[in-house]
Amino acid sequence: MADIKADTTSQQPHRLIVTEPEAPVAVEVGNEEEKPRRQTKRQRVASVDIFRGFTVALMILVDDAGGEWPMIGHAPWNGCNLADFVMPFFLFIVGMSIALALKRILDRLIAIRKVILRTLKLLFWGLLLKGGFSHAPNELTYGVDINHIRCCGILQRIALAYLVVALIEITTKDAQAKDLSPGHLSIFKLYCWHWVLGACVLIVYLAVIYGTYVPDWQFTIHDPDSADFGKTLSVACNVRGKLDPPCNAVAYVDREIMGINHMFEHPAWKRSKACTSSSPYKGPFRKDAPSWCWAAFEPEGILSSISAILSTIIGVHFGHVLIHMKDHSCRLRHWVLMGLPLLVFGITLHLTNVIPLNKQLYTLSYVCVTSGAAALVFSAFYVLVDIWKLKYLFLPFEWIGMNAMLVYVMAAERIFAGFINGWYFDNPHNTLVYWIQKHIFIGVWHSRRVGTLLYVIFVEILFWGLVAGIMHYMRIYWTL
Repeated sequence: MADIKADTTSQQPHRLIVTEPEAPVAVEVGNEEEKPRRQTKRQRVASVDIFRGFTVALMILVDDAGGEWPMIGHAPWNGCNLADFVMPFFLFIVGMSIALALKRILDRLIAIRKVILRTLKLLFWGLLLKGGFSHAPNELTYGVDINHIRCCGILQRIALAYLVVALIEITTKDAQAKDLSPGHLSIFKLYCWHWVLGACVLIVYLAVIYGTYVPDWQFTIHDPDSADFGKTLSVACNVRGKLDPPCNAVAYVDREIMGINHMFEHPAWKRSKACTSSSPYKGPFRKDAPSWCWAAFEPEGILSSISAILSTIIGVHFGHVLIHMKDHSCRLRHWVLMGLPLLVFGITLHLTNVIPLNKQLYTLSYVCVTSGAAALVFSAFYVLVDIWKLKYLFLPFEWIGMNAMLVYVMAAERIFAGFINGWYFDNPHNTLVYWIQKHIFIGVWHSRRVGTLLYVIFVEILFWGLVAGIMHYMRIYWTL
């Protein structure tokens, strides 16, 4: 179970956020040419916390404002909107944190035990928050039918990637004690088994997604709010290697292993043009909408989560660069020369129709584009914060990054908003949250879109940034 505790034993907080095995993260950030290595001051790499906090804030923004601004919400199918960068960014910083933190644990058995325990904790919180138990913030009820509990989710995907990559990191941790040999590819050779794992993941994913035969299938509509509740619909497939919504192998694997009743009931594809005339907004289905528009689909499913391990492997590589390369210019050169080709390669795969960008399937082009973007964004934060010392501009992100689990649960999963909504006047819809949105933001700007966006930025993101800052000042952190 997660603990909330204060650290009073050291000058640097010792904690674990959901994305890292041990903290604080400390590496040498000075220029090796300026002073001897033995005299180099060791300090936190603030850009790691800031990037993590930025990702949590981005999740809150796209989740809570995406309904009014669909261009920042998840793409209905192919394509890559702002929201589609959140999950890979999380996995990227998970990888970086694995490399930076596990190097501090010398005993392999202790490290393995910690990794397994934290994996179980992530799975528990994932099921609790995404399984359907909580109905916050719109309904003041809780509980879930076990026959329809959602098995997968964000934390479950993080748990899988964390477990696999952390174990390979532990088994090859002797490499961290070695110095880099001359050559641009030396760091890849030093951690060659990580890339062997990545190659195996990619081969398995591509073989299954293009080689699996998908037969016809049928399902029953379980949404009690639907006029078609209880109907059984059929979907014609009988194909192999298709990447469209109804007949892809990702969904087929999930239906066969988990069952369609345990998959996400409101996938982004329901906003596609094939399903609704209101696309990209939510809306009633077209009269000629295909049957699969009513079906469930798991965006954090089994096969796509296996592919997501690649994002974490790339992240752990960036952590290795921080450990082994002591010069700012060397680090940035390596990161940018890796990030740009990934970005260009992924976009090329998409534009040439070889492999489309698709978050729901976690395609290779999607891995490359989002990992390349993560590399460049992190490099930008590194320059601004750790080189130019402009950390004060990003303090809310740093504070959120230091208490990421708290902000994720309370804000991104809307648990705090659900608590506030429990105190209402006359009827459950007349709450403090509703009053603030209507009278302070939407009413003042006379626009639901603008008002919602400003509410999310100032009342949710900035508010939780300040809360996390106060908790940091009091040295209180939610640890796993």
